[in-house]
Amino acid sequence: MSATNRCPMSAPIPVFDRSTLQRNRARATRIAAASAPSAPPDFLLQRVAEDFSDRLSVIKRTFVSALDLGCHHGLLGRTLKQLNAVASMTAADECPAMLALADAPRLGVDLECPTFPLASFDLVVSGLSLQFVNDLPGALAQIHAALRPDGLLLAALVGGRSLIELRDAFLVAEIELAGGASPRVAPAIDVREVGTLLQRAHFALPVVDSDVVTVTYAHPLALMHELRAMGATNCLTERSRRFLPRAVLRRAFEVYQQRHSNPDGRIRATFEIITATAWSPHANQQQPLRPGSATTRLADALNPTRSEPREWGRIGRHTRTPNI
Repeated sequence: MSATNRCPMSAPIPVFDRSTLQRNRARATRIAAASAPSAPPDFLLQRVAEDFSDRLSVIKRTFVSALDLGCHHGLLGRTLKQLNAVASMTAADECPAMLALADAPRLGVDLECPTFPLASFDLVVSGLSLQFVNDLPGALAQIHAALRPDGLLLAALVGGRSLIELRDAFLVAEIELAGGASPRVAPAIDVREVGTLLQRAHFALPVVDSDVVTVTYAHPLALMHELRAMGATNCLTERSRRFLPRAVLRRAFEVYQQRHSNPDGRIRATFEIITATAWSPHANQQQPLRPGSATTRLADALNPTRSEPREWGRIGRHTRTPNI
């Protein structure tokens, strides 16, 4: 293998407090260890694992060396290792408590600067970890360097439409009772930004799509407990360090139930999963046509003469109703 790729010396102003994030994730492993076998699963990561399996099952090749970057407790890696297309899988994470739950081989890594020997993997997957990286362009550049030519990146990130109901409820409650709102829900990326970042990192054939999942809970407190069990509570650098007054919390719950509940009384929570698929460049990959080489007029493509209806792609909206 070639020499290890190195991170740049400069870094952007951090949005996320990485030490707090790791404490949150370590606490999530303790919660999982103490939970009964019937406890609710990590349903978002399970959804990503099933989606990645479907995507890889239609690719007619074998990935000899794969990396699960930000592996959590190893669910994604264990699922993909069952595919004939994945020969080996290395689990990598920066939280030792979570990494210990993943299957071997395991590798401790800094997600802010995930350096590996150049061209060492032909598949990198990442499930719901990269959205907490402060320097995402830099991390994508490191992943690109770690992929062999014609290597594949499959990454799922939490999108900007996630937890819009929770954000709204706390905003109203804090403005009413505290005279102003503090950051409580992390800013998230959107589909177009992910596509742009993949191009900046010199990936080829990037495709980005969105899956919006609507989940219902008996009470806003049940949602907050599940976020805590996921290790996804507030880790913003600019978050307030003061305890949230009970009056503000009660008012936030009232607003949530008034504005974002179903007729049966259960409250809704939106999660958006953005999935990126991109390849490390290779000479044998499909290439865009040269300007002026088209053989069909754009007007003909936009105005087909066929009478049968066309089907348009759209973002799906799904609903999950856990017993919470």
